Amino acid sequence: MKSLASPDSLKYSDAGDSNRKLRPKGKRFRDVMKRYGALYLLFIPVVAYYAIFHYAPMAGVVIAFKNYNFLDGIYGSPWVGLAHFKRFIDNGDFWIVFSNTLVLAFYRILFGFPAPILFAVLLHEMRFVKWRRVFQTVSYLPHFVSWVVVYGLMYNFFSESGFINTLMKSWSGESIPFLSSTEYFRTMFVGSAMWKEMGWSAIIFLAALTRVDPNLYEAASIDGANRWQRLWHITLPGIRSVISIMFILSLGGLLSVSFEQILVMINPQVSSIAEVLDYYIYRVGLLNTNNFSYATAVGLFRSVIAVALVLLANFLAKKMDEEGGIW
Repeated sequence: MKSLASPDSLKYSDAGDSNRKLRPKGKRFRDVMKRYGALYLLFIPVVAYYAIFHYAPMAGVVIAFKNYNFLDGIYGSPWVGLAHFKRFIDNGDFWIVFSNTLVLAFYRILFGFPAPILFAVLLHEMRFVKWRRVFQTVSYLPHFVSWVVVYGLMYNFFSESGFINTLMKSWSGESIPFLSSTEYFRTMFVGSAMWKEMGWSAIIFLAALTRVDPNLYEAASIDGANRWQRLWHITLPGIRSVISIMFILSLGGLLSVSFEQILVMINPQVSSIAEVLDYYIYRVGLLNTNNFSYATAVGLFRSVIAVALVLLANFLAKKMDEEGGIW
């Protein structure tokens, strides 16, 4: 059998490669810019955004190792080393806040992460395309509503004088303090987050489901597989890599439990279980006077743990599936 690549073609290919190598760097740069210049131009605002708002502020992390004050500035303030880190490790309030953060984050991942996957699968399995589009569009809308408005809706339904408690009083004469009870706060917190973000988070899983080969479903039907068996053996394995990547990314924000949501939902009755790291940093760093260094140290501590969790999750994902990790 004759080889597809003849010696003559290899010779010409090598000659082309050598010509590219001999071409001046300036000309090669002009050729690349001529071909891809428009794409690079579109990419400049993205690079500028991350450089200005994400990487440049990282220089301020040095505040965590200093006693910062406005008069001396960041670099003129006295150096204290790890004093602020020792302070929050020895602080009993910090560990209470840290445990609150882990518990709420665990509940959000346990119930909030599978929800968009199941919702995307249900939409994908719907036979009526019109209804599927209606449900899909309606599920997106809460994402664009601010947490202030969402909490306003929750207050109208679940407060002492809200719609739900009004019905309960008319039936049983009793009401339940949904928004001001430590017994129900975590349920309300996770439930409202799922309602707001489930439809929006399902978009990427819906896109992944379109990549699953329809011929696999036909072959499975011919072999006698029912709907549940096709879901378990074809649909979910087909989007397994996307699920693992999204899970790793969600672990990166594990300790950043929705600050806006906590800010509108927290009250003195539930603060013992509702105060999380982000709100604690806001309270000790901005509401208290001249505590910027301590708040920065707590924020840096949280970021280091988040990076460690992402690396660990990526390592485990690569062990379970070669295509499961991000890098």
